[in-house]
Formats: sequence, structure tokens, C-alpha cells
Amino acid sequence: MKRKIPLHTKIIIGLILGLLVGLGVVKFGISPDFINDFVKPIGTIFITALKMIAVPLVLASLIVGVSNLGDITKLSRIGGKTILTYIFTTALSVTVGLLLVNLFNPGRSLPSETREKLMELYDETAGSKSQEAEQLKEQSPLKPLVDMVPENVFQAAAANEMMLQVVFFAIIMGIALIRIPKAKSAPVIAFFEGINDVIIEIVGFIMILAPYGVFALMASLIVDITGDNPDSAVELLLALLKYSVVVIGGLLLMVVFFYPMILKIFTKVKYLDFFRALQPAQLLAFSTSSSSATLPVTMKQVEEEIGVSEEISSFVLPLGATINMDGTSLYQGVAAVFIAQAMGFDLSLSQQLMIVMTATLASIGTAGVPGAGIIMLIIVLESIGVPSAGIALILAPDRILDMFRTIVNVTGDAMVCTVVASTEGELPDGLIRKSNPLTNS
Repeated sequence: MKRKIPLHTKIIIGLILGLLVGLGVVKFGISPDFINDFVKPIGTIFITALKMIAVPLVLASLIVGVSNLGDITKLSRIGGKTILTYIFTTALSVTVGLLLVNLFNPGRSLPSETREKLMELYDETAGSKSQEAEQLKEQSPLKPLVDMVPENVFQAAAANEMMLQVVFFAIIMGIALIRIPKAKSAPVIAFFEGINDVIIEIVGFIMILAPYGVFALMASLIVDITGDNPDSAVELLLALLKYSVVVIGGLLLMVVFFYPMILKIFTKVKYLDFFRALQPAQLLAFSTSSSSATLPVTMKQVEEEIGVSEEISSFVLPLGATINMDGTSLYQGVAAVFIAQAMGFDLSLSQQLMIVMTATLASIGTAGVPGAGIIMLIIVLESIGVPSAGIALILAPDRILDMFRTIVNVTGDAMVCTVVASTEGELPDGLIRKSNPLTNS
């Protein structure tokens, strides 16, 4: 029989081919019109299709997950563990980022000419992001709590940026289903279970397009970064290389040291098995830069490969994709200090503690879509008195770093989900299952 190529292998091939094609277009001076007109739309369709199912998946899976918990006591116990663990890992990631950026001081080595050029190049973008952040900053401290409650649940479900409102409604509905008689709740729960199963099936259809979507995303990204002047891209990457290395180094430290340590303390799962099981989701996170878009695949991998019960995964993972952004928080810590260093600001200990607190709280409201961390970064900068226009310094490599930090976001969600499942006895002693069709198609 002809052996089928696993999905994660196809995605890797798509990544490499996209990189080579993008570099080829730039190197040989080929017009990028073909990439933009005929290749990039494939990647756009792929991401849009994943976003299409994000809201119904979160809504259905959370309602089913909460209602299946059976009693309010169990819900409060699991919810408490989940939220506290998410807050802990977020604060830990920001602290790791701050330690590294203060150790290597990447902002001190940024050439002033490059800085001025970048500020000039991204002045318009920085200004628009600043206006959005200024509106958020002027809001009441309790505004996030107000915004969490949807005025119109259908309007909230129509926009991925309002995912926290969808999560709130789903949790409330799940609690209500626990409290009403089972004879009345059973049909409603069965309906949403059916919706959840249908969405998971749709995921399989969309993932057929994954290698081609990843190829298109990578090729168009390379072309967009370089533009018509390859030399400027090289200068930019060299100038910001140290900053990028610090960010990626911090992200790697979370993935290869802190997450394994937490898993070892609270579970019997071997990290290599955990990492191997999560590969398709991590590769998809890398290519889409969206933890929300990756959520369906993350849930499928955690349930079918690691063995976490659907009861736990359908509650913990959608919540994590909404409020847990370890990679984004680490990046915000590094980027804030890097910008301060590059612009000649010396941050005190209290200011850096403010970064930890602000980045941790901001991660709760950060949407799981590409580039959402930039707006929250401006709020972090403003909280420590650094001009927000400084984000222009890090916009150039941001899209690439966004890919890496999304991997950490997704891995952190899955790690917390596994820990919670283990503490609840919802994780089999003998892992890893090999029957997942996504990794064998």
C-alpha cells in the first residue's frame, strides 16, 4: 500500500516551499503581483475558513463542557484551577522576557539611522495604533468587566474580536443548563454536542487545504516584508537581529524548560510525547499567527493524542485561547524594554514590575488574531511613560515574531489543559494515542 504523508510533514513542506518561492521572487527581481494576486488569496481563504468556525466551536464546546461538569462545585474548582494557572504562566513568561532583555540589552545596539528610518516608515501605522490604544487607556478600570457582558449575543458572535463576550455567554448558559431539570436540559446539550461534532468534522475538511494555505502565507509574507528593496530588508533584519533573538530565546525557554518542568510536577506525561502530539497545532499556529484559528486543531490533538477528556478540553482550551497569551506577554515585556533602551530611557524596578502587571492583565483582553498584541503593547508602554511612537522600531520583525509567540500561546494552553485534566483524574496513565486522522492523512 502507498504510505500517506502525515499532515505535519505536508505543512513543513508547504512552509519551506513558500519561503523559497518568496525569496526567489525577491532575489531575481520578479514582480510580486503574481504572488499577491494568485497565491496570497489561498492563504487568506485558509485563515478565513478557520476563523469561520472559531465562534461556533467556542460557543458549542464551552456550553457542552460546562454543562457536562454536572455541578457548580466542580465548575468552580476546575475554573479556579484554570484561571489561576493561566495567570501564573502569563506572569512567569513576562518575567522571563524582562530578565533576558535586561541581561542582553538589545536596544543599546540599535543604530540611530535605522531607528530614524523605521520611525519615518511606520509613522502612519504607529499613529493609528496609538489612537486605538489611547481610547482603551482612557476607559474606566472596570471597563473590561463591562465589555465582557454582551449587549447582543448575536452581534458578539458575528465578530471574532468579541470572543470574550461569547465565552461569557457560553459559561452562563452552561451553568443554567446544570441548574434546570435534566429532562429539559438534555435536548439542548445534545443539540450543542451535535454542533460541536459537526464543527470538528469541518475542521478535517479545512485541514486538507492547510499545506497550500501555509505555502501561500509564507510566500506572500516574504514578499511583503522586502518590498522593492531587498537591501532595506537585510539592514532591518540585521539591526533588529539581537532583539529578535532575545524574544525567540525567551519563547524557547518557556517551551523547552518551564512547560516541561510544570508538566513533570503535575502530570505523568512525557514532554517529548506531549510535544510530538501537539506538532500539527504548533505548525498551524506558526503559519496563521492566530491561537483562535488554531483552536479546533489544538482541541483535536489534545483529546485524541494526549487523551485529555472532552469535558476538560472543551472548557479549558477555548478559555485559554481567549485569555491566556504567554508568548504575547513575553514579547510585550521584551519589546517594551527594548524600545525604552533604544530611545534612551532607563527603566526603574517599579516600572518593570508595572510591565509585569500590565502585560498580565492586558493578555486577558488580547484577541487571538495576528497583530492584536501591538495595541496592548502600546498600553504597556504608556503605563511606564515610554512614548508609544516607539512601536515603529519593532513593527518590521513583528509579523515573524508573531508566528513564534503564537506557538507558545497554543503550547501553553495545551499544557495548562493537560495539568488541569491530570489534577482532576481526567487523563489516562498510559498515553499517547496514535489514531488521530489529522496526523495520518
